[in-house]
Parts: sequence; structure tokens; C-alpha cells
Amino acid sequence: MVRAIMLQGTGSDVGKTVLVAGLCRAARKRGLKVRPFKPQNMSNNAAVADIPGEAGGGEIGRGQWLQAIACGVAPTVHMNPVLLKPQTDVGAQVIVQGKVFGEARARDYQALKGQLMDAVLDSWAKVGEGADLVIVEGAGSPAEINLRSRDIANMGFATRANVPVVLVGDIDRGGVIASVAGTHLILPEEDRRMIVGYLINKFRGDVTLFDDGIRSIDEFTGWRCFGVVPWLKAAARLPSEDSVVLERLALAEKRALKVAVPMLGRIANFDDLDPLKAEPQVEVVFVPPGQRLPYDAGLVVIPGSKSTIGDLLKFRENGWDRDLLAHARRGGHVVGICGGFQMLGRIVRDPDGIEGSVTETEGLGLLDVETVMEPEKTVRNVKARSVPFNLPLEGYEIHLGRTTGPDTLRPSAVINNVDDGAMSADGKVMGTYLHGLFGADAFRTRFLESLGVQGGGIDYRAEVERALDEIAAELETHLDCDAIFGLAR
Repeated sequence: MVRAIMLQGTGSDVGKTVLVAGLCRAARKRGLKVRPFKPQNMSNNAAVADIPGEAGGGEIGRGQWLQAIACGVAPTVHMNPVLLKPQTDVGAQVIVQGKVFGEARARDYQALKGQLMDAVLDSWAKVGEGADLVIVEGAGSPAEINLRSRDIANMGFATRANVPVVLVGDIDRGGVIASVAGTHLILPEEDRRMIVGYLINKFRGDVTLFDDGIRSIDEFTGWRCFGVVPWLKAAARLPSEDSVVLERLALAEKRALKVAVPMLGRIANFDDLDPLKAEPQVEVVFVPPGQRLPYDAGLVVIPGSKSTIGDLLKFRENGWDRDLLAHARRGGHVVGICGGFQMLGRIVRDPDGIEGSVTETEGLGLLDVETVMEPEKTVRNVKARSVPFNLPLEGYEIHLGRTTGPDTLRPSAVINNVDDGAMSADGKVMGTYLHGLFGADAFRTRFLESLGVQGGGIDYRAEVERALDEIAAELETHLDCDAIFGLAR
């Protein structure tokens, strides 16, 4: 079997995804053939990856897509064999090796884990083929001992695959000594002996101030410290996977164009906005529930959603429908992507109850189209062309539903020689099923110019590559990477 090392966290959102991406890039720079792996992920920010041996694509977490870029390889569905896409507070769509397996409530999902472990181990074997090193990312925390008996994401996987574990503690949230020592205290011996050491992440200021903290952790656990990682500023230039980051966004400085993005309850693929955030003249504001859409926004983007009808109902509860109509009447521009495109129409129907018990609801009415949800899911990477600007686009589609109506006669794009999306007669309202359209540099520049804003001439993909290089360099400086890679087995 291939050599491997696994990062697990003392809790969720401790920075594992970025650390794994940085270590993957560091290993690649050393000449190693490295691959990422995450047994189970929970995210509505999905990417389209190859299904080896098949023509079509499948879904994986956006984090593993980023980590594959860090490795310099094409992502495959085996890098994230189990993906949970939350649809309600207690239920999620289950994706197994890229394809829809079904829907499950949280309690029912626990019972499924036994059979899902077989898929995880099958993908694990495939990811390791031809690699020198696999860097594995856990999910949540191994200290959730109430879920240990059926765990496939942390120690359940590590013990089955015999992969040593580095524990990650997040000092930014406080209580890091207690979280590391507490994990040591409550883990059963079988799990505790898998941990070869720990690292501290997101430190701000003078690292030597934590020397006493390291000594304390050593007294409680006996574990080796691999280093203290400072706050990685370059991480802000990487696509985000987890919507929890949206809850902590700081107010941006005022710029030439304000882009307002309503924070839908089941927001999906919100990294579509990242290229706009990178533009020096653009201020992207994610608007939480309970707040009005800003009056001075020049553009409103309604992002993707894992539950179009549910999010549309909440959209109205927040009064965002009135704000959006007032924005449009003032001459403001609107873009709807995927689920956001569906919401912009006259009506959304779900006759089979795919999304839930509400089978029909009125749309926002800014486009003369209607959408019918259908069981078959479109999942594919595509090349496309912008109709209004006649410029190349590329991205991906992940959606249920078919949208028709008079405004589709004014398509916003052509995808694989087929018209996609719709535009209003005045061209100020646009909908599309294409995720990633703002990542096309020439299109983004022209689109911003049409709104009276000068683009920054940014090569967005190159910016992501540079950010990965910077993070890898930081990790080489502050971690004992030789020791971490050397302990892989």
C-alpha cells in the first residue's frame, strides 16, 4: 500500500483543508507524486471530478478539488468517496463515488455507514495507485466518541487503513490546550496510539509566546509538536469549501462596485463569487438572513442552492424579494446561478417531491421562465461561450431541473453547442446553469466593464496557484515537514 499520513482536527473548521492543500503542494515541490483523500465530506460546495473508466463526471467536495490542484493532478471521485450535501436541518443527499446514492436523515445515515466503508476502502485503494504519498483529511473531530462505532471519517478509517494521524488544534478559537489534551483523555487506546503528534494552527503574533503551551500539552499527552502555523493570509485567496466562513466575513472597504449576495440557507457553490472578490474594484457583500439587501449594490448575485424551493420561501420571509424588485426597478443588474437562476423565473415546480413536501411555489418573476425539477441530475465539466460578449467560458454544471420559457430565447451562454440560461429584454437580468463563469478572466473583465467598472486584469487561476505556493512555503518554514512526511506509512 502507498505511504500515507492523515490530518484530523480537534473540531470542525480548524483549517484542515488548507493545511492538507499546503502539504500536498509542499510534497509535490519535493518531487513526490502526492494525492489527497477525504473519506467523508459534508458540503454543498461541490466540484465535478473524473469517474475513471466512464465518460461522465461525478461530485466531490470542493476542498478535494483544490487539493488535487495542489498536487498537480486531475481530481477524481475517489479522492472524496462519500459526500453529504445538506438539504434540510436533519437530512442530506448522499453522494457515493461521485453519484447520487440517495437521501438520508442524520439518524438513518449513521446506519448506512457500515456499507459506505466498503466504498471508502475501495476508493482508498484506487487513489493510492501510482502515488508516493497520500495526505488524508478527516472530518469534524475524532473526539466525537458517541459516533465512533460507525465512524468512516476519522479514527474508523485510520485504524482500518493503518494511517498515522497528526492532530490539528485551532488556537484562534481559544481553548486549544484543553482541546488537544481533552482529545487525548477521551480517545480509546486503539485510537490514541494512531496519533503521532499534533500541530497548532492559526496563531497570530509572537509564536514563542506559546512555548509554555507546548510544554503543557506535552505533560498532558506526551505527543510530539510538529510546529505552530501562523495565520495564513494567502488562504483568503483560495476557494472556500465550508459555508461557516460566510458567518465571519468582515466588512470590506468600499469600492467602485458593490455586489450583494443573499446568504441562502442551503447556499451551494458560493465560491463562484471568489473571482469577483479578487477584483480590486469590486466589493462582495454576503447578506445574512434578517438584513436587507444593500440599497447601493450595483449587482445582486443569487447563488446556487441545494434546496431551491426551500430557499425561495425563506428569500421571501426575509423580504429580499421586495429588495430585489426595487433594485431591478432602479436599473440594477441581477445574475442568478443554477438554483438562483431557477428562483428568478415565474414558478418552480417539483411534482415528484424531490426537494421536499412543497411541490410548487411562485418565483421572483424577473425572468419569463419556469422550472420543473426532474430526478436525473446533470453533473459535468463543460466549455461554453458567453452569448452577450462572445467570449469563451468554462466551468461545470451540477443541477436538477429543466428551465423553459420565452426568455430562454435570449440565452446567456452556449454550453456544448446547446443554448443555456436566459436574459431579460433589457439585458440587466441574467440566469445560467454554468458554475464558474466568473473564473473566465476575459469574460469577467468585459462583464465588469458593462457595469461601468474597470477589471483588474487578474489571472484568477494563477492567483490560486501562487496562494498554494505561498502556503506551502509557510508550512515548510513553521512545521517539521520532514518529520511529518517521514512518519507516513
